[in-house]
Amino acid sequence: MIKKLIMILVLSSVIFAADATVEIVKKLNSLPKIAVQDASDSGVDTNLRKKFFKILVGDLRVSAHFRPLDEYLTSSYYGDLKDNFLSKKGVDLILRFKISLDKNHIVSSVKLINASSGEVSSETNYKLQNPKRFPFLAHRIVSGVNDEIGAPSIKWMEQFVIFAKYTGKKESQIVVSDYTLSFQKTLVKGGLNIFPKWANDSQTAFYYSSYNGYLPTLYKVNLVNGNRDKIISSKGMLVCSDVSKDGTKLLLTMAPKDQTDIYLYDLKYKQLTRVTKYSGIDVNGNFIDNDKRVIFISDRLGYPNIFSKSLESGSAIEQMVYHGKNNNSVSTIGNYIIYSSRDKTSEFGSKVFNLYLISTKTDYIRKLTANGKNLYPRFAKDKDTIMFIKQYKNQSSLGIIRLNANKSFLFPLKVGRIQSIDW
Repeated sequence: MIKKLIMILVLSSVIFAADATVEIVKKLNSLPKIAVQDASDSGVDTNLRKKFFKILVGDLRVSAHFRPLDEYLTSSYYGDLKDNFLSKKGVDLILRFKISLDKNHIVSSVKLINASSGEVSSETNYKLQNPKRFPFLAHRIVSGVNDEIGAPSIKWMEQFVIFAKYTGKKESQIVVSDYTLSFQKTLVKGGLNIFPKWANDSQTAFYYSSYNGYLPTLYKVNLVNGNRDKIISSKGMLVCSDVSKDGTKLLLTMAPKDQTDIYLYDLKYKQLTRVTKYSGIDVNGNFIDNDKRVIFISDRLGYPNIFSKSLESGSAIEQMVYHGKNNNSVSTIGNYIIYSSRDKTSEFGSKVFNLYLISTKTDYIRKLTANGKNLYPRFAKDKDTIMFIKQYKNQSSLGIIRLNANKSFLFPLKVGRIQSIDW
């Protein structure tokens, strides 16, 4: 059985007000420069301390709200004049952490220090079950520091990522991780297991497709009790591409008669409704407009492109994208659509797939990537962050794009190749 994968993060105390720190940040003309200090006891494993430091610095950079100092600094937890000012390094803020292991927990005390005054702006204690999940503790800390300065939320850092990775011929595993791939746990293995999809916002269950039996089968796995339930089987292709907001309906790509179409499956009544009826290929359905419409990929123009359709019977098909000749994956949030499109031969080769962002309300088009195969984009809930798969020079990576900052970051998978992702 799969053990419970719910991360328990306990915010124990907030001792000082953050007003002074917020005022310092507001007065700066650029992003605040922040140093990270390790104040852990000498008895704590050095490798763990340095890994924790590295993730904290990385999170601060990915947030796009700080300019982190890369230098590994140590301090006592209480510090002194030298530790609390760092005037020679031109630092605005200091994030000082102390980690320790307590039975089956990892514990951290964190101070945010105003480097111009040497005063502690806030102090917080965190506790996390299972020390192996320490990257999530680091993400929680940076998310909290980000909140302290009043920056836009980066709560998405605390989410689990679920992905399928190919490990051999007809072999793939379902893995849960943090967004940096620093923590990974295999949930399903043995045979071909692909296209995982979270079943709810709390990430306590997920769906995935198994191609190991006579028929492709969709399963739902409960991470709280470890139960695995069969949802539906079908000939040909079977993928769960989206889940309704209330978790009661699924959008499936199925090919019971060797022709792929979009289907709506009602979990409560176990009722299957065919949404598209086309002699070609319709795949990758996603809910839009409060689950009243579906956006999907179809070759009805002679090449893959993006269309939408109301879930009302007999409604017309609407073309959504007028750019690109091979648009093969899509994600939506609000009135924004992000999709992957094959570009013409360039300096990077003939098989370049780039990501583009468009608005359904304007003619706005924004190119987000430049080289390699950039596939399977997924919006975060904050609309400013996109996750995607990048294949480049025989390496598979999880990519993060911060739209407002116009920055992207890659986190390579050391073993295997990423097939699909969700968060």
